[in-house]
Amino acid sequence: MSEKPQNVPQRRYDIDWIRVIAIGLLLIYHISIGFQSWGRMIGFITSPKSLDQLWYAMSLLNIWRIPLLFFVSGMGVYFAMRKRNWMQLIAERAYRILMPYVFGIFAIVPLHILLFSYYYDMTLHYIWSSAHLWFLGNIFSYVLLLSPILFYLKKNETGKLASWIKRSLSKPWGLLIVLAAFVAEVMLVNPLPFEMYAMTWHGFFLGLLAFFFGFCFVMTGAGFWEMIKIWRWLFVVIAMGLYVLRMSQFGKVSPGYLLATESLCWILLVFAFGSIHLNKKSKTLAYLSQAAYPVYILHMVFLYLASVLIFPIPVPTIVQFILVLAFTLAGCFGTYELIRRLKFLRPLFGLKIA
Repeated sequence: MSEKPQNVPQRRYDIDWIRVIAIGLLLIYHISIGFQSWGRMIGFITSPKSLDQLWYAMSLLNIWRIPLLFFVSGMGVYFAMRKRNWMQLIAERAYRILMPYVFGIFAIVPLHILLFSYYYDMTLHYIWSSAHLWFLGNIFSYVLLLSPILFYLKKNETGKLASWIKRSLSKPWGLLIVLAAFVAEVMLVNPLPFEMYAMTWHGFFLGLLAFFFGFCFVMTGAGFWEMIKIWRWLFVVIAMGLYVLRMSQFGKVSPGYLLATESLCWILLVFAFGSIHLNKKSKTLAYLSQAAYPVYILHMVFLYLASVLIFPIPVPTIVQFILVLAFTLAGCFGTYELIRRLKFLRPLFGLKIA
């Protein structure tokens, strides 16, 4: 029987904060798509006038915001495994992820598809789809696929394999192994564009790698966090340098290996600075951490409803953006306040029954 690890990672509030911030960025990114001329081509309701200047910030975000969530999800599974065996973990994730995923496919997504059809004078049909909820399907798949190796590592944290992973990820050269995996994925799959994650093999395999390495980062413990703190400014320089190079030289056709490198550097610097500034418990975090999941599930309905109501109003485009953002947030959080008070609704949105 393996010995229990001596250095058991405690709950990290910075990871909770990063999850909340990542979902907030996702919401703002989706709102911004409504102000891009190409938004309708990927199923978004778009404003008659675009805000092209938003693209610079969107381009910076779109190569790492989704991978970041996959890393965080893998980290969350490590903590969930501390008090659960594999059957309990699968059952818990089915309750918290699979149930909202299936409910959303049939009850949430059809609502914003109807709003899209209404706005563009299309025939109204009930259409079920995973749409933005594809992420949940991927996460549940990763739990099923990776559970054997994750539980092996968790139960044998003093064994040779887990010890080697911990030693490697406590050193900067260990990150080269992580980078090599992501570069290999992008070179083999050759996604065009890189940021097309939804319901693609690229999104699936990149998410699988991020989920696994997120688990390994947390399993490594203090050695990993101290290492990335030391090297955080190098991550900043590389990420910003590659972003400037991408925007000035390559534009929309940057080499995949550069995008994978830039993406990982952004993610590592987020974790590094987050570990310094965000690892603090607070009532605000407790509230937002609970609200984040329902808000993610609901946000497209209120975004599309806001678009239907606000885009026809003859006001400056920036005012439309602010109004859509305010309406979407108010709708999501207002509905969350209702959901968290009704026991029969809580499981459908990933909340435990209080």
